[in-house]
Amino acid sequence: MASTSAAHSHLQKYETRWRDLHDFLKEKGYKLRSRYSPDWVPSWTNTNKAPIKCEDGVRSPHSHLLDARRTHDGARVSLKSIDVSRHPYEIEIGRYFCSSPLSEDPANHCVPIYDVLEVPTDNNLAILVMPLLRDATDPFFDTVGEVVDCVHQLFEGLRFMHRHHVAHRDCMQLNILMDGSMFIDEWHPSDQYMSEDLKRAARHRTRTQSPPRYYYIDFGISRKYDASNTNPLEIPIYGGDKEVPEFKEDYSKPWNPFPTDVWYLGHAIQETFLDRYLGVEFLSGLVSDMMHSDPAQRPNMDEVFSRFQVIRQGFSNWKLRSRVAHDEERSIFDFLAHWARRIQYIVRRIPPTHTSLS
Repeated sequence: MASTSAAHSHLQKYETRWRDLHDFLKEKGYKLRSRYSPDWVPSWTNTNKAPIKCEDGVRSPHSHLLDARRTHDGARVSLKSIDVSRHPYEIEIGRYFCSSPLSEDPANHCVPIYDVLEVPTDNNLAILVMPLLRDATDPFFDTVGEVVDCVHQLFEGLRFMHRHHVAHRDCMQLNILMDGSMFIDEWHPSDQYMSEDLKRAARHRTRTQSPPRYYYIDFGISRKYDASNTNPLEIPIYGGDKEVPEFKEDYSKPWNPFPTDVWYLGHAIQETFLDRYLGVEFLSGLVSDMMHSDPAQRPNMDEVFSRFQVIRQGFSNWKLRSRVAHDEERSIFDFLAHWARRIQYIVRRIPPTHTSLS
């Protein structure tokens, strides 16, 4: 039988840190995948299988994130390790949005925090327990209504944060995720295209059939301000998006982070939709204003949300059901498949959107 020391040679250095937390997490009610068990023996041992084809052969793509199962109900969760000395406000802000009555507000699209685990062997290390979410851009969007629902939730969510005096400061494309409402199969956390056992592509419905909820994650550099501080100023901190125009203008000058948030979200929508899809041109004017090079000329999130409501108010059901075509789905087959779905939605009276005008 293969030794566990040989098995652990397959782990990356950052993965061994999760392996070392295995028993602690188990005691707290969270079970890691077999790959991170101290007595793990790779399933491909003494077989002709390639590790990449095995469920336990795929490593986590992120050093500070890992999936787990909550033992009392089997729910899949995401674990995030944070250095509280570097990110002292992340837990505070996350808990703030999970507190009542904010947690009951449907406009709140901040990722829920289920638990905060303090690691006894490291005073600077904490582990946040959150729902297991996935890339918001996959699978592709199919209709104008699906895009409208997504953008509505994103505008609503950032407006909610700003109304509660919190600037996200890193609300870029990768920090926008969605739940698994669309998915028939549970997906593999390290290969989200595949089923959990890696035996097939994870089956899913469309956003029209099973609308997902979209979330903002990662409050590591977020800040909460006093309501009386109407023009907070912060020395820039680069998040994942390095293109912020005011930071390029003067990185040493303090800037108000709220207009920067507006730019971040506008750029995320530009990258997600306007750069990749046909049929989303209705977003271009508003997104252009959100990305104005002068922060003072950008609309605030109340204005952004109101303008978007006016845009969508003018859409008929026919428009909302119309196709948006990703640049990888432009074939005649994709066109015909869209129309087959469209007719099905009409016959079954499935509404084209699942968010309401506000």
